[in-house]
Amino acid sequence: MSTPILQLVNRTINKAFQISSKSHKQLNVPIISNILKPNNEIKINYNVKLSDNSFQNFSAYRIQHENIFGPYKGGIRYHPDVEIDEVNALSQWMTYKCALQDIPFGGAKGGISINPYNYSDLDLEIISRGFIRNINKYIGPTIDIPAPDVGTNSRIMDWMADEYNIINGNNNVLSSFTGKSVINGGCHSREEATGKGVALCILQWAKTKNISLEGKTYILQGLGNVGYHAARILSTYGMVLIGIGNASGYRINTDGFNIYKINEHFEKNGDNLEDYNVGDMISKKDFFSIDCDIIIPAALELQICEEEATDIKASLIVEAANGPTDEIAEDILLEKGIDIIPDILANSGGVIVSYYEWLQNKNNYYFNKEHIDGILDKHITDKYIEMNELMKELNTSMRTTCYYYALKKLENAYINKFNLK
Repeated sequence: MSTPILQLVNRTINKAFQISSKSHKQLNVPIISNILKPNNEIKINYNVKLSDNSFQNFSAYRIQHENIFGPYKGGIRYHPDVEIDEVNALSQWMTYKCALQDIPFGGAKGGISINPYNYSDLDLEIISRGFIRNINKYIGPTIDIPAPDVGTNSRIMDWMADEYNIINGNNNVLSSFTGKSVINGGCHSREEATGKGVALCILQWAKTKNISLEGKTYILQGLGNVGYHAARILSTYGMVLIGIGNASGYRINTDGFNIYKINEHFEKNGDNLEDYNVGDMISKKDFFSIDCDIIIPAALELQICEEEATDIKASLIVEAANGPTDEIAEDILLEKGIDIIPDILANSGGVIVSYYEWLQNKNNYYFNKEHIDGILDKHITDKYIEMNELMKELNTSMRTTCYYYALKKLENAYINKFNLK
């Protein structure tokens, strides 16, 4: 029996099948059904000696879902709840995200069942390097290119890339990983790319609706890298952040939160919102019930379910996280006339910039920040406009439209490669 997160992916694909049956561009069910199976499922249990001389074992996963367009691509997640079905679902999302954005990568995902906050930086480096020593033969710049995800960052990618290069003869293969620090071959704007993509989707949504964002209110679940950069950019649009939340709790402040002050507080004191004395603490249910214009779930999967959806008053939900809305909730929200910008579009900014980081590393030629920002803006804006027009043509939701587009592209690639009919 698959887990809820994998069931969510499968049900979304079924909706794409259903809508395509009413279209002149019907999906080929037998071909797509075969594509859905991951190419490789890798599970590793490995041992390391930590800085206190303790000997610990860690369980790690890498799912390589699909690579017909190019090397596998996807993040590495450090989280206690990492397990095989979750990684499988995340790897599929990467496949569809890359296909949607017309990027020549396939989909993959990896993770270690670990709470990174329980370990020192030195031990995280030991654990990260140990992971690469055990997965080295499965990855590489033309095979599978990992990147940061929940619980990881550019420093961890730097350690991993360095370990990969040590193992492979110190050939300085920078293109083996993306999301590295700029000084170690990373790309300008990569750290902010996912959050910026979220903000750009909101801006484009407002333009298509002829809505001004000045003074519009929003709430943000998840105050990590993606949430911070999305909020930072939304503040330049004149939007007001009135609700915040993470694993430690939720707060409301109708006068508005300052995302810079939140980030400064977190850097000094940790990310426990109970210690941030601005606004009032509220429950998760009350958080999603806040009367606002836009909701941005930027945390983990399956955060907006039936209970939360019933009381949501916003006009738009933008999925900065992967799979934050379950199927029942989505039906409720769409019935209420609430728009949803789905994850594979909203949070695709990271993989767009990762692609250009990979290109730069391979060619040893580096673009400045203005150039990368321009590329990201064009990718997100053009794809939003294209999907918005296709959504009208198919008369369905934005999520189903995006999945239909990605699946049709994969289907055509297989038809061409294997000379199918």
